[in-house]
Amino acid sequence: MIEVEQEARKRVERALIVGCASAAEDTGRVHAHLDELSELLGNLDIAVIGRAVVKLKEAPHAQYYVGSGKAQEIADMLEELNADVLVFDMDITPTQQRNWSRLCRKVTVIDRQEVILDIFADRASTREAVMQVELARWRYQLPRLAGAWTHFSRQRGGSVNAKGEGESQIELDRRQIKMRIARLEKELSEVRKQRATGRKRRERHDVPHGAIVGYTNAGKSSLLKLLSGRDVMAEDKLFATLDPMTRKVVLPDNQTILLTDTVGFVRKLPHDLVEAFKSTLEEAVLADFLILVLDLASPEIDEHWDTTLSVLKELGADTDKILVVFNKIDQPHDELARIRARTLFANGIFISAATGEGVDMLLKSIAQIASEHARVVQVVIPPQRGDMVALAYERTTVLDAGYDEVGNTLMTLSVNAFYREKFNGFIKK
Repeated sequence: MIEVEQEARKRVERALIVGCASAAEDTGRVHAHLDELSELLGNLDIAVIGRAVVKLKEAPHAQYYVGSGKAQEIADMLEELNADVLVFDMDITPTQQRNWSRLCRKVTVIDRQEVILDIFADRASTREAVMQVELARWRYQLPRLAGAWTHFSRQRGGSVNAKGEGESQIELDRRQIKMRIARLEKELSEVRKQRATGRKRRERHDVPHGAIVGYTNAGKSSLLKLLSGRDVMAEDKLFATLDPMTRKVVLPDNQTILLTDTVGFVRKLPHDLVEAFKSTLEEAVLADFLILVLDLASPEIDEHWDTTLSVLKELGADTDKILVVFNKIDQPHDELARIRARTLFANGIFISAATGEGVDMLLKSIAQIASEHARVVQVVIPPQRGDMVALAYERTTVLDAGYDEVGNTLMTLSVNAFYREKFNGFIKK
């Protein structure tokens, strides 16, 4: 099996990044996208030493995406800066990538999609995530094989239809990659069946299940760690979490819920990655409610909202069941941003996952949703079962409590199905 081209690629450290704006588009937005691309590259330890913004007067050119004159300017800029990688913020075709590689000899040429794929490959830890990333990378690599093997091609004189060695190697590798893709799809199908079994187990218990969603690096993992009181990897970097992580959370009124942290969204998320990670992101689709976390300190909070919502809709998630949470109120931010956020989202909740400020209000809102899944029952607990009385106070909402004439404890409880099973023998007929 051939190696993925990215892994055979020489190590690169200095990048020139390129963004394009249409005739009607504001270049300020393009610069904002390039800022994010810089942060993405930083996750791969690649320093951005220059950027170029091209204003397109017409549709993208087939050869270089930009005009040939502008392409030469970028090539000269690459040489002047001594950059070793050229990164496009937009998707470029395999043909355009090969054309750029010929124009800018000795320089690696990639696009935003390949950057995200490399980060995902670096972050994946579980078997499922590793397979999902590999699947997306092979799908990305397949149409780019021709450029990978041009150095094997040999000219054979005389015959018009004669094929070079590189062409036969391409066909061999293409078949191998297609076989690998099919094998990965089959293996992932089995993993999804296992995940479905675990989900059915949760559904039998009827515990309310929420999913934390939002733009990458908005503080989702930090929030899960705070609410659950358990260790969750939370780092200040993009895509710190790729694998869904579910934790049990006991609310202040003793209701129990499950919360799942999901992979963060990002602008221009490669479609293959959306497809490959559907078994990860489907936790958001099947959740009883969503906690959508937005970074209040980000100047692009509106676009983060649009990106997250568009991906959720593409996945078929119920966007009517969303708690909008503005995180990082402890960090410096424009006060006008908070005022505008309150205007746009009247029911928005403002918190700091780092300090815990405002989390009480979030817990109350979650408890209100969870109570819709609870059932009120009356129980009669004999004197010798003090353990059940203790369980009622620890894991249910006690609405009323007293004693009868023979010393039994009479209680009215609001309890979900999981703990209701434990009280089945004591429910008043």
